[in-house]
Amino acid sequence: MPTLGIAPLLDAYFRRRFAAAGLVEASVPLDGGATTVHCWRFSPGAADDGEGDARPVLVLLHGFGPPATWQWRRQVGPLSRRFRLIVPDLLFFGGSSTTSAPGAGRVSEAQQAEAVAKLVAAVVAPAPGTPVRVFVAGTSYGGFVAYHVARLLGPAAVERVVIASSDLLKAANDDRALLRRSGAERVEDVMLPRSPEQMRRLLQLAYHRPRRFTPGFVLRDLVQYLYSDKVEEKKELIKGITLGNKDKFQLTPLPQEVLVLWGDHDQIFPVEKAFEVARKLGANARLEVLKDTGHMPQEEDPKRFNEAILNFLLPAPKSSL
Repeated sequence: MPTLGIAPLLDAYFRRRFAAAGLVEASVPLDGGATTVHCWRFSPGAADDGEGDARPVLVLLHGFGPPATWQWRRQVGPLSRRFRLIVPDLLFFGGSSTTSAPGAGRVSEAQQAEAVAKLVAAVVAPAPGTPVRVFVAGTSYGGFVAYHVARLLGPAAVERVVIASSDLLKAANDDRALLRRSGAERVEDVMLPRSPEQMRRLLQLAYHRPRRFTPGFVLRDLVQYLYSDKVEEKKELIKGITLGNKDKFQLTPLPQEVLVLWGDHDQIFPVEKAFEVARKLGANARLEVLKDTGHMPQEEDPKRFNEAILNFLLPAPKSSL
């Protein structure tokens, strides 16, 4: 039975924006069918002003929360003109899932990266002996995954990396600070709202300029539509994050060029952490802070966000003069 409410209408609109950008929807089986990754991808064989497949591949990785269509809707139009886009739902978001989770069933950001790498290999399908070469951009939780994709595949496959609003140095004290700011008892209560009140609190944390008032029935609709699927699996994803666990993860510099993008009013990962992350990523990392934005700069100021990505990934050639 179709769901009534504003959320499914927004979802349909966002999906149309992806289709209007020339992307097609696909569910790609991996691991012998044990894993399925749902994605929006460039149309095979489609031309774009004569460039066609000459456009570089850019993978966009969403954050913890709604599926990719909700988080990258303001990017796919402008970026699709310059890139062949692959925009997956990470495991246990949207239509992506797996039955091959290791250990206690928790999927870490490193395992998410493995699934992304397999998806890229399946979608791009280069000629034998030709390496897959891509750019990767991730926001928030997707930034954790983007870092691991770059480390897993190396500079021979991943040329440049964008890490947005993503505290790669997150530790237990950062979680405690987030709980103090939010007034919640557990991180899952912040990231997986189960009531209109929790949804309102998340929006106030995520945006520098949230709507002054959103009716409770709209918030309830968003909770039901966006946060009622695979709840237990997502709780395990939160527990499976290896950042801050020195036995499982050490942040080391990447050999690729890295752009760190951050909103100056981020209340999920405060901007002070941006400077620490950029320093830790080493000499190849540069930081750009987007003023008057919060944790979702790609939504609050998409023009500057998109320009920052384009200028970094496709820099103008240097003059020989």
